Amino acid sequence: MASLKMVKPRKNFTRSRPNRQQQVFNWPASDGGPFLWRRTVPSNQHDLARRLGRQAEAVCRNYLSNGRRQGNYWQVGDVRNTPGRSMYVRLNDSPKGPAGKWTDAATGEHGDLLDVIRESCCLIDFLDVAAEARTFLSLPCCEQQLGAPKWSKMLKSSGSAEAARRLVSISQPISQTLVETYLRARGITALHETGCLRFHPRCYYRPDEHGPTETWPAMIAAVTDLAGKVTGAHRTWLDPQGFTEAHLGRAPIATPRRAMGELLGHAVRFGTGCDVMVAGEGIETVLSQRSVLPTMPMIAALSAAHLSAIQFPNALRRLYIARDNDPAGDGAMMTLIERTNSADIEAVVLTPRLGDFNEDLRLLGFEALRAILRSQIAPHDVTRFMALAA
Repeated sequence: MASLKMVKPRKNFTRSRPNRQQQVFNWPASDGGPFLWRRTVPSNQHDLARRLGRQAEAVCRNYLSNGRRQGNYWQVGDVRNTPGRSMYVRLNDSPKGPAGKWTDAATGEHGDLLDVIRESCCLIDFLDVAAEARTFLSLPCCEQQLGAPKWSKMLKSSGSAEAARRLVSISQPISQTLVETYLRARGITALHETGCLRFHPRCYYRPDEHGPTETWPAMIAAVTDLAGKVTGAHRTWLDPQGFTEAHLGRAPIATPRRAMGELLGHAVRFGTGCDVMVAGEGIETVLSQRSVLPTMPMIAALSAAHLSAIQFPNALRRLYIARDNDPAGDGAMMTLIERTNSADIEAVVLTPRLGDFNEDLRLLGFEALRAILRSQIAPHDVTRFMALAA
């Protein structure tokens, strides 16, 4: 029977959103990602992760079939095989790290290919994941180990809520900063009630856990719960050279947008909540609509997966779902419609003409976006919320 090796936790390892009573131990960074909480790590699982990494593209084609290869990476929506492009898996060993390591740029989650198998197959028991990996690799089954670990369902966020609050607090207002320049270059002129947005002139960035630390100017967005408490932060690293169509003003780095802290159910909020609200994915998408509907409360959930899980204010009676024109946006829309129906909230879907509402604003213009939204929102809400944009 194989022995179980207990891994001593690092002192600077920070929990985020797990059950605080659960005893957890770190997965060694050299062999696998700390995406999931694994209480004990059988030594042969390190070998499984390495073997999977040698066949990283085959693993991705089998378990992340809704993605596709882009250069040295496999791109997909998330670790659960949602269509999209925010998660990328390294397909070959490189100076940045081993093959099989992945990062979700939308949420900051990261891990290895054992995590991919666990999540995409909806497995919980470590032995089941190992058995599935061995089947894929055509390896003989090993003897079942007594006391094998259970994996928690909780995800590791990149950074704690407290770290997110510190980042927000040390950042400055956006007026007359690169953030304001960036947003205006994206066609966004409605910058009222944007106190949740901040500017950091030298925000740390690492391409992955093996890469060197860089500093870039960044837009910092405070993620808050319904009571207004900061639970997380979203970083958009910016190009100090200005706006280009290639990068849309974001820094020319691998993942110019990342989140940290506790995000599930929470959002970046613009305006004071009332009985009507718009919920969308990206900050720029939401602020584009706010240019046309300047007094309507809006929230940015930061990804399709988080959009589908937003918490509803008690007073909410009508929710406008500002979807992106992609499969991930379709999935978030359907989940939200089911949830609003259960909560006796009217759901109205807002669909852009192009990929998202910021594309509509930038490429079609303000008046075109105004017409697109006017035709989709309730007539009494046109009177109520479009007045200042007339």
